[in-house]
Amino acid sequence: MRCHGKDLKGASIFTVPSLADVSSRLSKSQILQTLSTGKGMMPSFGHLEEDERKAITAFLTKSTEKIPAESVLNQKGKRDGWSYPYFMNGYQRFQAPDGYPAISPPWGTLNAINLNTGELSWKVTLGEYEELTEKGIPPTGTENYGGPVVTAGGLVFIAATKDSKFRAFDKSTGEVLFEYQLEAPGFATPATYSVDGKQYVVIAAGGGKIGMHSGDQYVAFAL
Repeated sequence: MRCHGKDLKGASIFTVPSLADVSSRLSKSQILQTLSTGKGMMPSFGHLEEDERKAITAFLTKSTEKIPAESVLNQKGKRDGWSYPYFMNGYQRFQAPDGYPAISPPWGTLNAINLNTGELSWKVTLGEYEELTEKGIPPTGTENYGGPVVTAGGLVFIAATKDSKFRAFDKSTGEVLFEYQLEAPGFATPATYSVDGKQYVVIAAGGGKIGMHSGDQYVAFAL
């Protein structure tokens, strides 16, 4: 429910498919297999008991097959005498009519915290919507998915933004030192490695979330 929605119609912003017609596309055994192993962005639910997976499959396929009641969570989240009063109805975004977040920007930031003092060293806006920048609006930041990697030389590399850019910041000041336009958003954390004494940073530019197009590249940069 938290991904596919309480109506099972999916979420286009996360490219989560609809399950309303899943029985016309997948057999019960295929659904059970997907629950056990996961697929694409969907994680495995192999930790569930077999009866629980069968209960989910029966629900999705509108099956009348009887499932042992003691292994089924009801809609209020009760099972085996335990009560869970909180549950999620899916990813619901608070957006303005134009599709942007219905809160004041910045909508994404990169923050540096001094771990010796607990104080904020610097904070910068991360990401921009070019169409807003062209109207004279300062960069607003975007929703971000992915963390940074910091090099011994004091560089902070991060992608994560909807604008598909890969950036390097000065660790001490937060100044942008480098940016590169990827073919798809890099919703991932970069990695760094060395070969024959030369250091590289690589980012997976896969996109495919929050309504963004998908990519299939790993892009590496030599330092």
